[in-house]
Amino acid sequence: MQNAIEAFTTYLNRERSLSDNTIRAYVGDLESLSAHLKALGVEDVNTLNISHLRSWLANQQSKGASRTTLSRRATSIKLFTKWAAKEGLLPTDVGFNLATPKAHRILPDIVDAKTADIAMQALEAAAEETGELTAVRNLAMVEMLYASGARVSELCGLDLRDVDYERQTIRVVGKGNKERVIPIGRPAMAALEKWIQVRSQLANEQSGSAIFLGARGKRIDQRQVRTIVYKTLEALEGFERMGPHALRHSAATHLLEGGADLRTVQEILGHASLATTQIYTHVSAERLHKAFKQAHPRA
Repeated sequence: MQNAIEAFTTYLNRERSLSDNTIRAYVGDLESLSAHLKALGVEDVNTLNISHLRSWLANQQSKGASRTTLSRRATSIKLFTKWAAKEGLLPTDVGFNLATPKAHRILPDIVDAKTADIAMQALEAAAEETGELTAVRNLAMVEMLYASGARVSELCGLDLRDVDYERQTIRVVGKGNKERVIPIGRPAMAALEKWIQVRSQLANEQSGSAIFLGARGKRIDQRQVRTIVYKTLEALEGFERMGPHALRHSAATHLLEGGADLRTVQEILGHASLATTQIYTHVSAERLHKAFKQAHPRA
């Protein structure tokens, strides 16, 4: 089984263009399955059958794994058995009929457009008053995250050449190393330009072409951005306990409420599946229902 896992890992790295985190998760799931099979006395991968897979998932569930975790693990194994059958390691794809537990859909936290606008104005005022480099940078990052709906990893990966000032767009590299171009609008572009103008004061030989830099001049990392966004937003009314992903959720919801179609929002967010984007239609519907209940005399 271990040889098969190593070969599968090589396949994921070379041909699937998956992120390192995703590959580690897949391999971890397979190693967990391997340990379960060993306990059952199953050593050879070609003797694997669907009963073994179901037994493993049941074991994971008994240990308290959530439906979301079970869903991901089932997906990992189905991908492995499909590959193994294609490579001749299994006589058939024994995971083909393995049921994938449906993960619970949790409606994302969002802020309304008016509150978002007030918050951005407050951040802009703070940056102008203090004149600190980090304040200018933080405003640009928050504006960019909200305007583009980009992931934190995509923001951190931005280089100077990725900005088209004329078209007011940025080019990001998302999951699976897929590139896409996102419009960001005038306020975010203005905040970005202000940061670019002073970026050289923080830059050094380690900065390269990274747009956003940490305190020591290196490309800023995701943990730093999340900490900065949480701390920046927690003092603003309406943003308490909300992080960078709430800005992404809010951008998507506001686009839909403004009349954008699902396909457009899917492309902006970089979702591989339209079903992922559709959760924001439920958010909008829930917000409408809540407004109706609060405002209509016959609700």
